[in-house]
Amino acid sequence: MELSYVQQGEYFFPKLCFEAENPPIGLLRKSYLKEHKRGWYSSLLLTGKLDEHLAEIDHSCNERIERIMNQLARREGVTEALKAADQMEWARHMNSIRARAEEIVLSELVYC
Repeated sequence: MELSYVQQGEYFFPKLCFEAENPPIGLLRKSYLKEHKRGWYSSLLLTGKLDEHLAEIDHSCNERIERIMNQLARREGVTEALKAADQMEWARHMNSIRARAEEIVLSELVYC
């Protein structure tokens, strides 16, 4: 392991940052594919398309969660007026909505 140093005034500090080759994207999807869809996982890995697939799934999941949360909040009447009037009640509703949205997205996009 080779370290490089940066000089700040009279002192030298080691550069402790590194660039990750494969950022941790879509870890739930990756572990699902590895455990339950071994053929597809191997194919994506060998063709070099695994990271692209995981990034696409991650992006789709985040968009879908936001869309579902907005729909559920509108349907249940969770508004900015409620947030101004009772923040704890608003937070309780939003936490519940987020948990439901995440469960929907996990079953639709990640574990399929």
